[in-house]
Amino acid sequence: MDECHFQQHGLRLAAWFHLDEKDPVVQHAPTRKKMGIIGAVRAGDGKLVAREEEKFNAQTVESFFSELFQHRDTGKIMVVVLDNARFHHAKALSEWLTKHSREFCLAFLPPYSPELNHIERVWKLIRRLCTHNRYFEHLTDLRQAVFSKISEWVSPNDTLAQLCAIN
Repeated sequence: MDECHFQQHGLRLAAWFHLDEKDPVVQHAPTRKKMGIIGAVRAGDGKLVAREEEKFNAQTVESFFSELFQHRDTGKIMVVVLDNARFHHAKALSEWLTKHSREFCLAFLPPYSPELNHIERVWKLIRRLCTHNRYFEHLTDLRQAVFSKISEWVSPNDTLAQLCAIN
């Protein structure tokens, strides 16, 4: 179909290349390697705590909770809003959660509601700023781009505070 056919049917054609050119070739590294990041953002001021994990399970979540707990304001209760991933509900977390129950509590979002989770907004922004329309020959290049941005947000910042603001 040509552009005229689309216009006759009330459709607009948007192309990233000229119609008379050969189809573009998208470079990509033939790999199945990936990286996983666990993180939390403090909604009030945009402070981000994140780290890379090889896998996600009760042990890595408990370890992350311990790290996150170190960022709690003294005398305040830290409420962590989570999705319903299986490892967030693991029985193996119960001892740690009981031990810290006076200062640390979990609030689970309704199923299938990622738009309510502040960290999902952060991940989306990181992907847009660091990975969209970019080619990474090596996983280390991707890791560098992502953690470079994360390192900018470990202190309170307006970017994430505004991203997490509830209007």
